[in-house]
Amino acid sequence: MQHNPGFLQLVEQARQRVKECTVADVQARLARGEQFHFIDVREDHEFWIDHAAGARHLGKGIIERDIETVVPDKQAHIVLYCGGGYRSILVADALQQMGYGNVQSMQGGMRALRDAGFPLEKDKSI
Repeated sequence: MQHNPGFLQLVEQARQRVKECTVADVQARLARGEQFHFIDVREDHEFWIDHAAGARHLGKGIIERDIETVVPDKQAHIVLYCGGGYRSILVADALQQMGYGNVQSMQGGMRALRDAGFPLEKDKSI
């Protein structure tokens, strides 16, 4: 996907304030049994097609509204992903501004998950 310059500039500014992780980091955390919230911030229709096994869906359009209900502990560990790692950077930045202290954006997003052979699920409600 070709991204517009203004969007890329916004993402790069946010990237300076956000911690990132890789799919390998997520896989290692899961293998160690670490507890964290794994959240897909893509649009509904993207999540319905497929998503990381065990991921919860809170789209970019509603996450700021709903995150405090879903994850009330602002020190909880949260890993966010989107399609390619751009939208999740913006969401991580917003959550940090809301006081969440352990938020990471996963580099490469869903593309990286697929490339790594990460277990995927389809939405069972459709």
